[in-house]
Amino acid sequence: MSKGNINVSVENIFPLIKKFLYSDHEIFLRELISNGTDATTKLKHLISIGEAKTELGNAKIEISIDKDAKTLTIKDQGLGMTADEVEKYINQIAFSGAEEFLDKYKDDKNETGVIGHFGLGFYSAFMVADKVELITKSFKDEPAAHWTCDGSPEFTLEAHDKADRGTEIVLHIAEDSLEFLEEGKISGLLNKYNRFNQVPIKFGTKKVNDPDFTPQTTTDKDGKETTEPHKQIEVDNIINNTNPAWTKKPADLEAEDYTNFYRELYPMQFEESLFHIHLNVDYPFNLTGILFFPKLSQNLDMQKDKIQLYQNQVFVTDNVEGIVPDFLQMLKGVIDSPDIPLNVSRSYLQADGAVKKISGYITKKVADKLSSLFKKDRADFEQKWNDIKVIIEYGMLSEDKFFDKAKKFALYPTVADSYFTFDELVEKTKDAQTDKDGNHVILYASNKDAQHSYIQEATAKGYEVLLLDSPIVSHLMQKLETSGETKVQFTRVDADHIDNLIKKDDTVISKLTDEEKEKLKPVIEGAVNNSSYTVQLESMDSSSSPFLITVPEFMRRMKEMQASGGGGMMGMGNLPEMYNLVVNTNHPLVSEILNANEEDQKRLTTQAFDLAKLSQNLLHGEELTNFIKRSYELIK
Repeated sequence: MSKGNINVSVENIFPLIKKFLYSDHEIFLRELISNGTDATTKLKHLISIGEAKTELGNAKIEISIDKDAKTLTIKDQGLGMTADEVEKYINQIAFSGAEEFLDKYKDDKNETGVIGHFGLGFYSAFMVADKVELITKSFKDEPAAHWTCDGSPEFTLEAHDKADRGTEIVLHIAEDSLEFLEEGKISGLLNKYNRFNQVPIKFGTKKVNDPDFTPQTTTDKDGKETTEPHKQIEVDNIINNTNPAWTKKPADLEAEDYTNFYRELYPMQFEESLFHIHLNVDYPFNLTGILFFPKLSQNLDMQKDKIQLYQNQVFVTDNVEGIVPDFLQMLKGVIDSPDIPLNVSRSYLQADGAVKKISGYITKKVADKLSSLFKKDRADFEQKWNDIKVIIEYGMLSEDKFFDKAKKFALYPTVADSYFTFDELVEKTKDAQTDKDGNHVILYASNKDAQHSYIQEATAKGYEVLLLDSPIVSHLMQKLETSGETKVQFTRVDADHIDNLIKKDDTVISKLTDEEKEKLKPVIEGAVNNSSYTVQLESMDSSSSPFLITVPEFMRRMKEMQASGGGGMMGMGNLPEMYNLVVNTNHPLVSEILNANEEDQKRLTTQAFDLAKLSQNLLHGEELTNFIKRSYELIK
């Protein structure tokens, strides 16, 4: 037996390891299983090239708990190590890696969001154990070695009688970490980090029906049939799928395979995904994965953190910020890449050139897939539009390259359930919806019911009215208006009377003279008595409403953009409520108001004004109560 000290410049580094990574101390199991996986896959490679004269067999990693001894054991059947290799890899290389990791991050108060802790490796065991034993036998014909360390720089290394190839790591669990002796806790960690591990992982046994046994059915004298119970056998409880769908070639998978994989990833998700995108690239970086487009709920923030990041089939995180573009973080699925630097801070990750290339590749792949779906089956794409539009619109706003590609397949539905691309929309509306000054006006509604009367006015004139109701559409319209050669102007259908929204040469003549208008305006302003409303007298068709409330397009859009995060507008304070009260000078009621006595003028104006507010859902509280009482009086 030999004893020695690990060469360490930080005195008693193990408490520091435990303290620094306390919030993430569960990752010790992932690290140790990753080491076992590496040892197994390396042995498989050496066998394949003839450098290891042994059989791999059904090599697996076994996890076992001994509550009485307070130990947790991780056992593999991989390369194993000689005593000299233990001295080299455990006492020198692995420890220096842990020391370097701590030296780099222990004082970094702002970078607690380290993605993964690969590189910490073996010594992460001391986050939960106050003593660690390593019993290992190399695939080479040399004696087994037994290394022991109690969490101080001192260690012992001696021979061991272990006969089978591989490594056992025995963790003597510390008193403050006894939760890791609970089967439920370990099972949860295995399911979180290792359910797609490359090497089978055994955690206990389970009983299953014997496939070689056929239950016999007997019939008694009364003709009643009885079938004997199925014989059960005990088998290894293998907790992982070693060949998940993303590791296979797309050509080898059917639609059902993707559906089954989605259910495997999200067993509590009851709705199927809309479609998938299979990522598979080996140059200039390695990346595989499958992304699924889910049906989106209205609460977009709740949709995030559904993409799982793996490194060689080992789970790292479901926070993929910096790797996956922002607009695609509402997708679900898996990304696996050995090229992502996982043991660095998030700020380094976001500045890393390889990561930016990965992000750009994913964006291009998604755009190409969407374009392909659109061209292949437009009707199906239109049917799915409401479920995917927010992702696409967000992408068009945040990624210029995606915007350029998406303009060809992004859709703009109308209130009549027709769908146009931007170019189709421009072509369809350029004649009818270009005003006398040459402005090309695209009309839209955000709510078919709330803006029903305005929509009717517009469609009666043969205009197309879009239905744009996503929370970020104001930002997108701004970009569409200022991008490219085609100049259009988006205007919500209730921003003004329809004749003002698209002004033509033919104007409706007012039935009131200029003198009568001058007399009418202060009457209505006095009855309205509200600084938020600007009274606007207009000559309209007599069948149009007498009073119409509109919201100026610019002001309303600014408020919407501010509400959804309008960048520089956030410091402007709350924008005031501003409305126009459009009065139809050709309506009989308006003439009646003009010619009535002062009391009736106020009564009629107030009632008409309240009706206009009611149509825009602007009548509340005491005003609504008074309106109802007044309406009952009118009925009497």
